[in-house]
Amino acid sequence: MPFNRPIPDDQPRSKPSTAIQGLVQAEKLMQIALLLPSSAFIGWLAGAWADSHFHQSWIGIAGCVFGGVSGLVYVVRLMITTEKNSRIEDVPQNGTGEDSPDNTL
Repeated sequence: MPFNRPIPDDQPRSKPSTAIQGLVQAEKLMQIALLLPSSAFIGWLAGAWADSHFHQSWIGIAGCVFGGVSGLVYVVRLMITTEKNSRIEDVPQNGTGEDSPDNTL
């Protein structure tokens, strides 16, 4: 009995919206919410240690500012990456390499 290949669908199958994708999005939001305060706190801890080690009084504040700025930079990079990934997933493709849906074979 010969094998006949099935006729391919015109439209690619869309990814089903699953609970796991929702959990991934929630994890990204939680990461953003926890990242800024924790980075400022870690910067303050490092600055407080440096204050006691070098007998200065300004390094703790500088460490807190540095931690907050570095956390903010990381959050902005994370959001840019997330937006690029969502744009790639949202583009409809018809299998011909073109993005417009009116091109048919």
